[in-house]
Amino acid sequence: MTPPVLSSSIGSKFLIALTGLFLFLFLVSHLAGNLLFILGPDAFNHYSHALISNPLILVAEGGLVAIFLLHVFKTVTIVVANRGARPERYAARKWAKSKNDRSRKTLSSTTMILTGTITLLFVVTHLATFKFGPYYETAEGIRDLYRLQTAVFSDPGYVAFYLVCMAVVGFHLWHGISSAAQSFGLDSPRWTPRILWVGRLLTAVITAGFALLPIFTFVAGRN
Repeated sequence: MTPPVLSSSIGSKFLIALTGLFLFLFLVSHLAGNLLFILGPDAFNHYSHALISNPLILVAEGGLVAIFLLHVFKTVTIVVANRGARPERYAARKWAKSKNDRSRKTLSSTTMILTGTITLLFVVTHLATFKFGPYYETAEGIRDLYRLQTAVFSDPGYVAFYLVCMAVVGFHLWHGISSAAQSFGLDSPRWTPRILWVGRLLTAVITAGFALLPIFTFVAGRN
């Protein structure tokens, strides 16, 4: 049973921010590993094999799924509850005129459910394509994920799909960072802008990094 404090509006927002932070850190580590693809098949496949052969991987994956589902569930429930309780406020809420006007809506804030839904569908597609996709083996007898990624990103249609999804993920993170900062109580005039600046810089780097991979793979496959 969820403790009452975590079922409240403030508690739910804190859980959304906390689970979002964990997912953000996962993206950073996931990107760091994926960028080994640029170094060639040996580096990428040995890294992938070490990761998926670790006996703790199932525990880590289970925890990640639980965090992801909790993030989705809490976000949906709080949005539905807020809109049901204050429909007139949401209808009358005006657009923010500047980056410091945090009491008004922005395009990224009003599309969080949409971008989150697209992200969820992308994750399912991504897992079906890579984790549960065709199984290739190297001469050493380990899974050849380098070959799988090369094959997947040889399709320009999938490359375009991946890039659009990465843009959506970046858009989702852009507002998520400022929302999380508020939920954590980081409203200091001195530190909040710096935290947001660092977070948004990391968002840009992560989005660009993940976008680089399909482009690099597609171009390398053509040469």
